[in-house]
Amino acid sequence: MSKPIITKSNLDFLNLIKKNNNRDWFNEHKDRYLTELKNLELFADNLLVELNKHDVIETVSGKKSLHRIYRDVRFSKEKTPYNTHWGGSFKRASKSRRGSYYYHLEPGNSFVAIGFWGPEPGDLKRIRDEFSYDPKKFRSILKNKTFIKTFGNLKGEQIKTSPKGFNADDEAIDLLRYKQFLLIKKFTDKEVLDQNFVKTANSTFKISRPFLDYMSEALTTDTNGISLV
Repeated sequence: MSKPIITKSNLDFLNLIKKNNNRDWFNEHKDRYLTELKNLELFADNLLVELNKHDVIETVSGKKSLHRIYRDVRFSKEKTPYNTHWGGSFKRASKSRRGSYYYHLEPGNSFVAIGFWGPEPGDLKRIRDEFSYDPKKFRSILKNKTFIKTFGNLKGEQIKTSPKGFNADDEAIDLLRYKQFLLIKKFTDKEVLDQNFVKTANSTFKISRPFLDYMSEALTTDTNGISLV
């Protein structure tokens, strides 16, 4: 089996798409695209294997994790037809494991992300209830030295006021303002092209597990610890 690495050719092709983002050019270079895609599937397959060593993933294959290169332009002012990055996501398995893992590979802008991009209103309320009840455990996760070194701070869109039903003087008000809960780790092109990048990406995902496990417990139990699933 070929080494499961991202190649310079994979990134170079994205630069070509960026310069020639039209259907005629893409159709003329469809064979090249399919060749690059095969290598991305290999990368994703191996990343899935590594993920399943410390988590249980619902996504059945690397190929299934990959997002389409074709952009959905129906509701976008930007009408270029193709993405200029390789991206994909892995969903955790079962109702008791919440959150997902995402990888984004793009020249000069590669990263992995973990967490909750758009929680449903009920889930968002449940997370906020947990923060308000006792934020200490979650704060301890965010303050872990390895966590900070890897991800820095919790990322995600926030509101400027207090969410409905919560007081402005709540001790967890800084956490209650989040609408998204994301961990992001960026990588240089050199890091992405390293033959050990699969393991590096997976190690990053593994470091996020206390965060995911905390959020999963909050979303699958009530404030009394009674299971909701």
